[in-house]
Amino acid sequence: MSEATMERFFGYEHAFAHPFTRGVVIAIAAALVAAPFIFRAFRATVGVSDNTYQELWSRWRSWIWICLGLIIPILLGSAWVIAGVFILSLCCFREFARATGIFREKLIGLAAVLGLCMVSFAVIDNYPRLFFATPILGIGLIAIITIPQDRPNGFIQRVGLGIMGYLFFGFSLGYLALFTADPLYRPLLLLLLVTVELNDIFAYCSGKLFGGRKMVPNTSPGKTISGAVGALVLTTALTLVLGHWVIFPGTPMDSWLNLMIMGVGISGFGQFGDLLLSAIKRDLGVKDLGKVLPGHGGLLDRFDSLIIITPMYYHFLSLILGTLAQHQPERIITGGWP
Repeated sequence: MSEATMERFFGYEHAFAHPFTRGVVIAIAAALVAAPFIFRAFRATVGVSDNTYQELWSRWRSWIWICLGLIIPILLGSAWVIAGVFILSLCCFREFARATGIFREKLIGLAAVLGLCMVSFAVIDNYPRLFFATPILGIGLIAIITIPQDRPNGFIQRVGLGIMGYLFFGFSLGYLALFTADPLYRPLLLLLLVTVELNDIFAYCSGKLFGGRKMVPNTSPGKTISGAVGALVLTTALTLVLGHWVIFPGTPMDSWLNLMIMGVGISGFGQFGDLLLSAIKRDLGVKDLGKVLPGHGGLLDRFDSLIIITPMYYHFLSLILGTLAQHQPERIITGGWP
């Protein structure tokens, strides 16, 4: 491999070169350190039940692991991000498969895993055309793999569930790894992760503060219109500030219109990702799709907001800035193939 490729995969010497990366890491560390003191002060002054207090501590411990699991791979190099996204995609598909019962269809699961392996291979190889072809290839494999079993009953359901799980909870998250081919992948990924997570917080706080009419009560009883609007306004404003002064100064993205479109998209489609998973859970009659993160539920319950927005974020940046990673070596593994 070339020196540039090795630097892309394993280079961590310049992990803090961008000011946004430094700022995010410092801010997250400070928030995690300050949280226990805030919990104790909140309990002493306002007074909360023991169950609520324990819930806060459970969420805090989970957030420590979530932040470590997200930030450390981003800092260490793209190889770690690719591996982490692959594991996350597998775990999310597994949660969906177990919740829907599609895990019993071993061949469907095998086809989905092969599709996810192809996604990761395309990212490692820096072969965008293969990456963008994997949805069709994966769908085709899932559709035909059980036909030789000659079981037409239930075919639509098992194939439909397999395709849905593969696209939404596997391939879509693979876009997180696709960013790593760009030299500025660290601030780009952190911008997405920070704004998406804060979007959830903005929606919750705005809804509690203003209350009002429920948005889709049968799908997500806790979501209010005021919460959605508040998140839309605050996340868009945050994106404008960070994009203009920190992430994109002097680039084609550095216009109020482009940044506003991106902010509205992150907030709006982030909320739709949350509602998508809520609709699935209501249909299945379950509260959470997993228990791996105490206080949060499963991995899908925590990362649902990324399902729809991640591909759109990537393609919007590519539309404005040009193909990401266009100066990186392509097809580093399959370069000799036709």
